[in-house]
Amino acid sequence: MRYIKWIYVLAPILLLGCQQDNSSDNLARAEKSLTQILDRYPAGRNNLFNEYYPYKHEDQATYLAETDSVKENRVAYLWPTSGMFSAVSALLHATENEDYLSLLQQKILPGLENYFDATRSPACYQSYVSNDGHSDRFYDDNIWLAIDFCDLYRMTGDEDYLKSSEQLWDFVMSGWDEKLGGGIYWCEQKKRSKNTCSNAPASVLALKLFEATNDSSYLKQGVEIYEWTQGNLQDKSDFLYFDNIGLNGKVDRRKFTYNSGQMLQASALLYKHTNDKKYLIEAQNIAASAISYFTKDFTTESGQIIRLFKNTDNWFNAVLFRGYIELYLLDKNPEYLNIFQQNMNQIWTAARDENGLFSKDWSGKNEDEYKWLLDQASLVEIWANLAATL
Repeated sequence: MRYIKWIYVLAPILLLGCQQDNSSDNLARAEKSLTQILDRYPAGRNNLFNEYYPYKHEDQATYLAETDSVKENRVAYLWPTSGMFSAVSALLHATENEDYLSLLQQKILPGLENYFDATRSPACYQSYVSNDGHSDRFYDDNIWLAIDFCDLYRMTGDEDYLKSSEQLWDFVMSGWDEKLGGGIYWCEQKKRSKNTCSNAPASVLALKLFEATNDSSYLKQGVEIYEWTQGNLQDKSDFLYFDNIGLNGKVDRRKFTYNSGQMLQASALLYKHTNDKKYLIEAQNIAASAISYFTKDFTTESGQIIRLFKNTDNWFNAVLFRGYIELYLLDKNPEYLNIFQQNMNQIWTAARDENGLFSKDWSGKNEDEYKWLLDQASLVEIWANLAATL
């Protein structure tokens, strides 16, 4: 097997506060948390995972376009399952340990194939396992996977992973039309809105494919998607991003960390590839505003005052962190990585239960009875990415 070191190596931070050896701690935490997931979440068939631990017999996913209809033998939906791809890939990047590549090849990717739908064109991954019939196909679900496939290609040089990423790109771009002047829909079957979560990461994906292939058409499309998202969904008062715009032109003004995080990452990548300083300024504006908006002063049990992320999905913050890493590669400002490190130290000591699993509340004051697979996988990703950065 041919293995090449990922060209997208994260530069070390020389100073990250007067803390313990964070690099080794972060890696140990990532690996220990992954072990807990692999022990507690397997569904027992076809390399699939359960959505929650403990298993929830009566449960409905609330993050779909409509209430789901799966009644029996429920396994995790595509979105939380894809988080395992991101988590293990991050550990592969941090360690260059081929055991993680084997885990991807023997368990994670075969499990994801249960969701692949080649009966509709363009082919892509659907939201629930294909053996249960057709389910909705989400553009953002497939973008996250395409990004991971592209990154895996950069780590291994295996052309099959690049082909997978480009195949999913074809599906993503099938969701673009000229209603509202452009933009990609959220759900193929329910084209009611064009969301930041299906456009910002599409720009990131295009720019990553440009890096991988040197095909300038990807750069052009990355810019076009970025400009549409900025023009239609940015809050000009604080540089952050609203959730979506309906076909009636009404904007859903909710703000989530991952949406602004993906535009942060896209801005940084655009500066990297164009050397146009406006993109660097936009990235820095988003970065400063996001910390101000999404965190609050918090005193830890040891008396340390940190900027703690307010209650949100762990995965949203993991995707936000991708943007901060991309910016750090450009401006070498460790301020925001310090904040993430402090948050991850906090949840390890205050928000970890007896099973080694974590809730959404990073203060540690509120515990989830059922722990969501995606919440666990995303923390593995953050710790692994911190380990790779230190």
